[in-house]
Amino acid sequence: MKKNFIILLACLTLTGCGLYNKYEQKTNTPTDVFGITANGIATPPSQGGAAEQSIAQMSWREFFTDPLLQQLIGQVLENNTDLNSARIAVEKSQAALTAAKLAYLPSLVFAPQGTLSSFDRGRASKAYDLPLQLSMDIDVFGSITNKKRAARAVHLQARMQEEAVRVNLISVTAQYYFLLQALDHQLDILQQTDSLWNESLATEQALWENGKAYSTAVNQMEASYLNVKTQIVDTRRSIRSVENVICKLLAQTPRHIQRTSQSLPLPLPVGRGAVSTAIKDVLHDNLLPSLLERTGEGPRWTVSAEALLRRPDIRMANHAMEEAFYNTAAARSAFFPSITLSGSAGWTNNAGMIVDPGKLLLAAIGSLTQPIFARGQLIANKKIAQLTEEDLQKKYVQTVINAGNEVNEAMADCQAARDKHDYYQRQVEVLCEAYTGTHELMDNGKASYLEVLTAQESLLSAQLSQAMNMYDAAEALIALYIALGGGAE
Repeated sequence: MKKNFIILLACLTLTGCGLYNKYEQKTNTPTDVFGITANGIATPPSQGGAAEQSIAQMSWREFFTDPLLQQLIGQVLENNTDLNSARIAVEKSQAALTAAKLAYLPSLVFAPQGTLSSFDRGRASKAYDLPLQLSMDIDVFGSITNKKRAARAVHLQARMQEEAVRVNLISVTAQYYFLLQALDHQLDILQQTDSLWNESLATEQALWENGKAYSTAVNQMEASYLNVKTQIVDTRRSIRSVENVICKLLAQTPRHIQRTSQSLPLPLPVGRGAVSTAIKDVLHDNLLPSLLERTGEGPRWTVSAEALLRRPDIRMANHAMEEAFYNTAAARSAFFPSITLSGSAGWTNNAGMIVDPGKLLLAAIGSLTQPIFARGQLIANKKIAQLTEEDLQKKYVQTVINAGNEVNEAMADCQAARDKHDYYQRQVEVLCEAYTGTHELMDNGKASYLEVLTAQESLLSAQLSQAMNMYDAAEALIALYIALGGGAE
């Protein structure tokens, strides 16, 4: 009865101290993590809708359908140096976890020893030991278990870090790819504008030669024409710069990056007397309807806070709290006794006196070590572990808040790009008509060159802005996809 009582008391003590408790995520996070939309409408905290299903849970190959972009992302994921370092970190943590799991097993060491001794120049005596030494820690108070669980949490953090690097590379590669497409279209606009303005300059020179225009008009036209030339040079330089950045992601020397012109439909440049009809409202038709739900109050987001749990950074923060939890439990375990069983078996010729041949030697030792006074080190370790756990809990909440903020920003950017798209399209149409009309009036001597210059420059600016707005929309959609945890699997 006494033995049973002691065993029961020991079990209750261990349970009360929480040395063997498993980690459970109990940190409270804000319910309105997405905050307020751009339209001032509160975001529903937990109304999962089609947006999560159609975007957050899509693989990057489903989300990015351009074959060349898929190929480029695949090459980046295969060759990138940062991702390779993250993979190595995962392998290192896996090795540490394996060692932590094997800590339950005994250690076995072969430790042969020989001694040669002589007293007062007498005959030397030769002694030897050929033992196998075995040592094993008994995990009564959870020290080994908590260290193993903490090592597992570290391994999971390394895996989440690898996913975070992978997701970031997918996002950055796609953004640079679409930026290249936007710059290509801007270059097309500038080159066609260069051709049109060259015609305008030739017309103005002919009028000047016939005495129907002043030399200042020719000079102004030529200055504007040369300005387009410099913009072409700058755009080509920007294209080369973006290609070089992608090559660094690929861990390759600078080269041309192949891309298509279909993934990001941009407005084609318009000429005299023509209005482009190639502009497709991809924001209205393809991108945002799956993210927005039209109601009587206006657009209302239909994504839930639970979608954020797919994000690698939030899962990594959760595993960091898990590691801190088990480190605290291990620090508590250090206050309890440690029990070690050790023994040896082998041959020796020294058992109080040297004999020949050697005899079989067996030894078994059990030891218990109870800390009494460790100069405050155990108390300090426990306090540090508890403070680390508290700090990581607050950081987890901040990570969730930051994630919600990213979603809010991406949604607002998507909505802004969509709202501006119709305005840019109409602006290009009316400026194209204005440019065509003023140019015809100038040809008939009914408009000045200043009106033509103003129309030309306004049209070019609108075309370039419209092209960049389409890129902004693609960038915002990518940001939303990543912010909701897309690309993590």
